Amino acid sequence: MRRAALVLVVALAVACVGGRSAHGEPAPKSPADLPLPRTPTATATALKRAERALRSPATRPADLPRLGWEQQNAYRALTAHPDWLPTVLAKLPADVKPIVTDNDRAGRDLAAVGGEGPRPRQLPDWTIVSPLPVEVLRSYYGEAEAATGIPWAYFASIHLVETRLGRIRGTSTAGAQGPMQFIPETWARYGQGDINDNHDAILAAGRLLQASGAPADIGQALLRYNNSRRYVDAVQAYAQLMLSDERAFLGYYQWQVYSATTKGTFVLPEGYPNRAARRVTSSRG
Repeated sequence: MRRAALVLVVALAVACVGGRSAHGEPAPKSPADLPLPRTPTATATALKRAERALRSPATRPADLPRLGWEQQNAYRALTAHPDWLPTVLAKLPADVKPIVTDNDRAGRDLAAVGGEGPRPRQLPDWTIVSPLPVEVLRSYYGEAEAATGIPWAYFASIHLVETRLGRIRGTSTAGAQGPMQFIPETWARYGQGDINDNHDAILAAGRLLQASGAPADIGQALLRYNNSRRYVDAVQAYAQLMLSDERAFLGYYQWQVYSATTKGTFVLPEGYPNRAARRVTSSRG
């Protein structure tokens, strides 16, 4: 058994690419350089563009960071303005509407899991590192699938939710550690190698889930991983979106670490705390 670990409260990209985007716009150096959409129409427009482009094989790899950041920001805007959702959905084409519905619901579920209690006064005592390359992570998830029969996307989804694909290094208030957030006692039973190593932790998650009933009953196994039905629903939603189109992972790979405090919401860049956090919304945001 384990408890919720570093589930992020606010919302739901690789290092920033210089130059200009495919649209001729200057490429942002940070997700903090991209403002949140200010209206339901702007949110719908951003989500339509980002979700379609992320799934298109014609999209240039250099454009993926900005697309992922725009995607994440649009979902952050929806989280901040839940009353916008009906209008946003009404403005979306049929192929994008279910994607947005599932991503939005997953984000709200995670906000509910992590949002109990008052906001902290200080930023978390974390170190933010660069994730491993896409192809390396995908190979680890595939190795775990081959060993357990659990589809690869469930490991990607847990990794995303727990530590933003290994970006967050820190111990949770419950004592959970590593990129898949294991309590040391649980690691002693299912872990092999280094609790802080992405490869070892992903394979250990597979052993835990398999011992808990996966893949036959993945929902119950996820509930043992984290005893929260909303956590389970969120992990399943992200996993199913990636199983429907593997390129969805390319968007999630860009999602950054945000932290909400009484002083506002901050993006924690790769290199934090040696690189300063940047506030993206006020104390009310």
